[in-house]
Amino acid sequence: MTKNDDKRVPALRFKGFNDDWAQRKLGDYITVNKIKNKENNHFIPYSISNKWGFIPQEKQFGEGNTYSKTNKATNYIVEPNTFAYNPARINVGSIAYQNNQFPVIVSSLYEIFKAKKNLNDEFLMNWFKTEKFTRQIQKLQEGGVRQYFFIDKMQESRITIPFISEQEEISKTLNQISNLIKLQQRKLKQYQLIKKWLCSVVFNDTVHDDTNILFSNRVKANQLFESISKKGFKDLPVLSASQEKGMVFRDDISKNITYTNSNLNNYKLVSPGNFVVHLRSFQGGFSYSNKIGIASPAYTIFEFKDNIKYDSIFWKEKFKSYNFIQLLKKVTYGVRDGRSISFSDFLSLYLTFPDIEIQKKIGKCFKALDNQISDQQCIIQQLKQLKQFLLQNMFI
Repeated sequence: MTKNDDKRVPALRFKGFNDDWAQRKLGDYITVNKIKNKENNHFIPYSISNKWGFIPQEKQFGEGNTYSKTNKATNYIVEPNTFAYNPARINVGSIAYQNNQFPVIVSSLYEIFKAKKNLNDEFLMNWFKTEKFTRQIQKLQEGGVRQYFFIDKMQESRITIPFISEQEEISKTLNQISNLIKLQQRKLKQYQLIKKWLCSVVFNDTVHDDTNILFSNRVKANQLFESISKKGFKDLPVLSASQEKGMVFRDDISKNITYTNSNLNNYKLVSPGNFVVHLRSFQGGFSYSNKIGIASPAYTIFEFKDNIKYDSIFWKEKFKSYNFIQLLKKVTYGVRDGRSISFSDFLSLYLTFPDIEIQKKIGKCFKALDNQISDQQCIIQQLKQLKQFLLQNMFI
């Protein structure tokens, strides 16, 4: 790729392409393609999601949804290799390319068009993901409370494009990155499924067997844990509980919250190795902390007793497991679908667990899987950032 400061060429460009790009109205390159399903053919009804693109109605809204029962004669047919979008939601990315091998139908509220031969479909779809197109929407959309971007506004949009050969080269590169992202996402899903399976095996103590080393110990929680409540550490950062991430800094998720010294004085100290639960809303899970900070008085902070040997990763995963949540529901109370629990009731529960050496081995497996999951998430994030960089610098 080469860099060129000419205003009619992108910041990044493949070698061998030297011609200026041409700025035109998008209407010169597209054809409106609204074909009503007048014969009420039984094409599969689709909608457009800003996350999934074209998606079957039943997959997005479930079988028997209201739309599935309506007459489809007024719907539009979307043929393969055709674009469609929701004019009221295109500002949040609800535009997609129909690349199935068969026609589908969409609501008559949608706008539908095809690209002409001198405009590469994939190049155009990538252009729709750039800030350049977002600015066109902001400039041309119309309406009061709800803004619309109808097909006439799409046709008015200004697009700067190269010859078709360069469009194809750009599309090829971006598609390679998109395919790599999908591959890494599939790998991430596989690791997550492996972890889910491991949790189902390790923590499935509903079929308790005295000979099973995974459940060789069964004791009341009050023999393992004790609550702690240390206050007066108002200068420490405020923490909140997250089932997935454990204890996180409040400022990282809610930057506009302000505190006074008086209410922070009542906040409880949370140290690495502590467990935290919001008793009035336990569905968020029992969180494990690897940070030091303070938490709201609504949280209960507890830890293992001094004489107990334990593996923190094993117990962190146990407290997130399906079976543990089901066990908690036996001692919940309140009008909010049984979502509250007293700490004394938690301490009355019988918990099963293996000896410390087995806990450590299981914890090691969970840690290895978490590292793989974290690495995959990092790879995906880096690839997405690379794609976004190219979208910003390979288009005008």
